[in-house]
Amino acid sequence: MIVLDEAGVVAPDPGGDVVVLRPTTLTLTERRIAVIGANGSGKSTFARMINGLVEPTEGRVLVDELDVQRDGAAVRRHVGFVFTDPAAQLVMPTVVEDVALSLRRHHRDARERRAAAQRVLDRFGLGELADRSVHTLSGGQKQLLALASVLATEPSVLVADEPTTLLDLRNSRAIGDLLMALEQQVVVVTHDLELAARCDRVLVIDDARVVYDGSPADAVSHYRSLV
Repeated sequence: MIVLDEAGVVAPDPGGDVVVLRPTTLTLTERRIAVIGANGSGKSTFARMINGLVEPTEGRVLVDELDVQRDGAAVRRHVGFVFTDPAAQLVMPTVVEDVALSLRRHHRDARERRAAAQRVLDRFGLGELADRSVHTLSGGQKQLLALASVLATEPSVLVADEPTTLLDLRNSRAIGDLLMALEQQVVVVTHDLELAARCDRVLVIDDARVVYDGSPADAVSHYRSLV
C-alpha cells in the first residue's frame, strides 16, 4: 500500500522556489494505477517520490508503512523503478551480466548469480540473448531487459515512468501486456491512454496537482477535456 500524506515537492530556483508537486493526500491500494497528464505537469515527480528518487519537501510518503525519507534503502528494496529510456538502466556489457548485477545481494557466488540471472531471462523470453551486447538489442528488447533486471529482485511494487513512450505499437502493447500480468502492484506513468484504460484507477495530474482521481474511463475523459 502506498500512502501520500500532504506530500509535495518545492524545488529551489534562482528566480524563486518552484512548486513541482502541490501537497497531495492519497492512499493507493489498487493493483494497477495509471498516472496521466501533460509533459511537465508533475507526473514523474509523483512517481519518483514513491521510491525515494525524489523526496517530498513537505508531508510524507509511505510504502508498506516504510517512510521514503527515513527508510529510503528499505523502500527501494520494495519498489522497483523503470525509466522511460532503458539506456538509463542498462549498465553492463551483456544481457545476462545486467540482470546478474541486480542479483548481487541475493547471490554472493558468481556462478549461482549467473544461473539465477539466466532463469530470469528465460522467464521473460530473453534467454537466447544472454551473451548478447546490450547495445545490439532492439528498443523493445532493451525495455524488456530493463524490466527483467528490476523484477529479478521481486519488489512488491513496480513504478514505470512512461515505459512505452520510445516504443513502436507492437512493442508498446507487449510491454503493456507484461505490466498488466505482473503479480506486483504497478504504478505506471503514461501518455498511452489505451494502457491507462486497462488499469483499475487513474490519476490525472495538471499544473502540479492531482485534478482527477477515479475510474479509467472518467479520468481519460477528464484529461481529454483539459487538452
